[in-house]
Amino acid sequence: MTSTGDDVLLEVHNVVQEFVLRDFGGAKGGVLQAVADVSFDLHVGETLGIVGETGSGKSTLARSVIQAPPPKRGEVIFQGQNLARLPRGALKLARRNMQMVFQDPFTSLDPRWTVAGLVEEPLVAYGEGSREQRRARVNELLDLVGLDPVRYGSRRTRELSGGQCQRVAVARALALSPKLILCDEPVSSLDVLVQAQVLNLFEKLREDLGLSYLFIAHDLALVKQVSDRVAVMYLGKLCEVGPVRSLYSAPMHPYTLALLNSIPSPDPMVSRRESATVISGELPSPLDPPSGCRFRTRCPRAADRCAVEVPEMRALADGHLVACHFPLTGNENGSAPAAASTPAAAAATTSGPAGE
Repeated sequence: MTSTGDDVLLEVHNVVQEFVLRDFGGAKGGVLQAVADVSFDLHVGETLGIVGETGSGKSTLARSVIQAPPPKRGEVIFQGQNLARLPRGALKLARRNMQMVFQDPFTSLDPRWTVAGLVEEPLVAYGEGSREQRRARVNELLDLVGLDPVRYGSRRTRELSGGQCQRVAVARALALSPKLILCDEPVSSLDVLVQAQVLNLFEKLREDLGLSYLFIAHDLALVKQVSDRVAVMYLGKLCEVGPVRSLYSAPMHPYTLALLNSIPSPDPMVSRRESATVISGELPSPLDPPSGCRFRTRCPRAADRCAVEVPEMRALADGHLVACHFPLTGNENGSAPAAASTPAAAAATTSGPAGE
């Protein structure tokens, strides 16, 4: 997959997101830096996957992009506008072109509303069209995501499966014809076959509507199937960004290599990488991150320099950036990753029925 254009849709510059935690029940508070000086861009028609361990700041980054809440520092420039500087009314107008699909459709959708009401709500909030025009738009959207409006429009979420609920969430996100969809682990709560169906839906909508995606997931094999580029995040910072093919075949950051090495292979004859590429230990607390390189406490290549100097993101290949003092070379990567594929990614080559 490749980007359909060279125009930059979204620019994120040095974004920092912090939360103040108070002492509670014997637990010591402090300032939790969930996102630390993150920068990237996203082009029109492109899908950028963001991966990392739980607690790495992926979801907080997405919420910072959409200004919910706004980042403490840095810039988010969407379609040429700096969202942090927009007054409330102008920010509301900008947000209509950037919508979010959350991880759990059952908690992100109000169970008291009908499917038609849920999909219509953004149209009502932005004063779009007459009642008849909104109803026609709702029917169009439900058809677009593979749900019969006559059959499903009057239902509530408790009467739907997980896949059907996520399709409703996608229809709702598309109601205002946005340019960017932020997907926060949108298939992780679904079973394997339904994951494949929803992924197929995302790809079809991208091709038909020219959408761009910021796709957050912890499943590297799944991200490989849906992304043009991948950004690897660790403890609030990006450590590597690159095109899918080069990042998966020749990772340059030890953390990326360790993540790829953790992908299980269904082939028992595929050998594992050297143990030196496997990380151990727990993710450090974002309340007290390590000095210098945040990954150094778990990195098999760490040296004295890593404790005192923060590695800067630099380009080592065409479109491939890495933040590491001692990046991996081709000889140090070990064998190229096996053709990693989750069952969902493998099944995503065919579409399934809407009634998951």
